[in-house]
Amino acid sequence: MTTPLPQPLVERLVATRARHAVPPLLRQGARRFTQQVLGTLFPHFAEHTDCSAHGVEEDLWRCAEQLGRLERAASTVLNESGQSAVPHFLSRLEAVHAVLEEDAAAIFQGDPAARSLDEVLLTYPGFFAIAAYRVAHLLFELKVPLLPRLVTEHAHERTGIDIHPGATIGRRFCIDHGTGVVIGETTHIGNGVKLYQGVTLGALTVEKALADKKRHPTIEDEVVIYAGATILGGGTVVGHHSIVAGNAWLTTSVPPHSIVSRRSEVRPKGSAPDALDFVI
Repeated sequence: MTTPLPQPLVERLVATRARHAVPPLLRQGARRFTQQVLGTLFPHFAEHTDCSAHGVEEDLWRCAEQLGRLERAASTVLNESGQSAVPHFLSRLEAVHAVLEEDAAAIFQGDPAARSLDEVLLTYPGFFAIAAYRVAHLLFELKVPLLPRLVTEHAHERTGIDIHPGATIGRRFCIDHGTGVVIGETTHIGNGVKLYQGVTLGALTVEKALADKKRHPTIEDEVVIYAGATILGGGTVVGHHSIVAGNAWLTTSVPPHSIVSRRSEVRPKGSAPDALDFVI
């Protein structure tokens, strides 16, 4: 016996699907595109590798074709049209690769447990999340719709590291362990910064009216932020060469060369830290 279906529910879902008809290509293709681009940049992420110039060219063409398809699908969802970002994406991919090599080297140099760069590339979730972010940030700068968020969400699902593609992150960036790291859209991070697991760089408020304002903190060069620290607010600046201890809660700026304890005290650099502040 067939159970009768409630027609109001059917009508509601029909209307919802008509309003939000997202092509499956976007959801599935974004994951493939992320792996495709990262596999082109680093063979550690590729299923098959051809080290010849022809093989590299073929991989780049496949990335370009997939990006074009995803662009068109996203434009259909948003009812938009514009100039393709594919040529600009390809022209800037070399710079992304160079920065990622610096990120990998910084992770390797900063972690005694890492035995080689290949180990970092193959096994470190922090590097995968950073690599996906840098690809997504390029797409974000090129104003490709939807895809940047889908790329970083793929990395989020895989690593537990949530980086908004709009965040601005400098060179030699390290995320160690990484699970639970959150980096908001308007965060500014300088060069040589290192984060541990559970760090949140977030907003003090989530009012929709602040969508176009700087809501997330600025982390200047060579700062280390230990596990579980929370730093909030668009006006909050952590000065260069500072250390933020584990579980600290920070909503006000601190000057360069500071040590911020987990009790939110600011002390001059050189003073003795608490024994538990820096345990990972």
